[in-house]
Amino acid sequence: MICFLPLARAHVDWLIMLPFGFLLVAIALGPLIAQHHWERHYHKLCVSLAGVVCLYYLLVGEPARVLHAAIDYATFMVVVGAFFVVSGGIHLRAKGPSSPVRNTLFLLFGAVFANLIGTIGASMLLIRPWIAMNRGRIAPMHIAFFIFLVSNIGGALLPTGPPLILGFLKGVPFGWTLQHCWPQWLMTVGIVLLVFVVLDWINLRESRKSLHEAELTSWRCDGAHNFIFLLVILAALIAVPAGWRAPLVILTTLGSYLGTPERIREANNFTFAPLKEVGWLFLGIFGTMIPVLEFMEGTAGTLGLNSDLRFFWATGLLSALLDNAPTYLAFFAAALGRYGLNINDVSHVARFLSENGRDLIAISLGATFFGALTYIGNAPNLLVKTIAEHAHVSTPSFIDYIWKFALPVLLPVFALLSIFFFSW
Repeated sequence: MICFLPLARAHVDWLIMLPFGFLLVAIALGPLIAQHHWERHYHKLCVSLAGVVCLYYLLVGEPARVLHAAIDYATFMVVVGAFFVVSGGIHLRAKGPSSPVRNTLFLLFGAVFANLIGTIGASMLLIRPWIAMNRGRIAPMHIAFFIFLVSNIGGALLPTGPPLILGFLKGVPFGWTLQHCWPQWLMTVGIVLLVFVVLDWINLRESRKSLHEAELTSWRCDGAHNFIFLLVILAALIAVPAGWRAPLVILTTLGSYLGTPERIREANNFTFAPLKEVGWLFLGIFGTMIPVLEFMEGTAGTLGLNSDLRFFWATGLLSALLDNAPTYLAFFAAALGRYGLNINDVSHVARFLSENGRDLIAISLGATFFGALTYIGNAPNLLVKTIAEHAHVSTPSFIDYIWKFALPVLLPVFALLSIFFFSW
């Protein structure tokens, strides 16, 4: 066994991992089986399950893990909340009705833009105009492909948000992923866009509503001053020391909120309900996944992770079930640990990149790409879903999203990536 983190233990009680599994099942089936009761009580379930796990670690486990999880969750919510609030103050009036070609170009723009302001910022900024420009024929497929490209795959080139920003904070150069991951990014985005344009043409032909029913006929942007606030938040995440980062992000968000006319947020149908829902769900996820991450860390040396292909799929599959940010960091640490290197030593990270950079390519792409496989794989996924639902848009259920869209579209693409770019 390779103990690459000081908190790793040789044994994790399997029973304490059950709350995480129960929470995943509840998120998947609760809205389908008992939607009314789920909407009223899901937050109680999240708090209870997270409380059980955290209490266990406080009493008989390692209390430091609870503290680390709490800090990670607080940081997560600050970042997500900041982009949610600031982007809610920008109203993009989309030109409609939209054609499949225009939709495809919009998604391509969103994928590129996700690298500039992060997948969270791009998702929060673009989901409302995406819904508006397709009003009248928008389908669950439109939400799924938006999550694929804007909320996940698009953001694989620059560390402007989770999970890649964690690597940047550990010493990975800012342009490293752009330099080494652009061929895989280009191939993946191209294939997914090709599938989308075909499905969108079918959707257009089957749509019962006339395109002339669309109300929006021109492009317009209100609240453009909030782009400055987005850039300040992005700069804070990249360049400001950890102790000052969160306060600066919070103050910037507050300035944006107070400096934005209420009419702009009303035009966006802005409420805090989607953020509250994501906050409760990820409270449960961050709390209950403590023993799962500990188990993964403690057994990484025995999992047969001895090739970039295995790192790609192992990181990816766990990123689909856990939040991809801590999963990325855990596998990054595991990869360094194989060579006796410490993730907390910048010189060790630099040495690893020069000698074994292919492993980090696989880990980076696995975490960012596979985060699109489920709603809980990456921070923006659930936010996009809840915003769409509050806009009365039909969205895929947890299971439908996986079985009807993610698996049949993304897994074949990931298999092609494995053939062309990774080796055993």
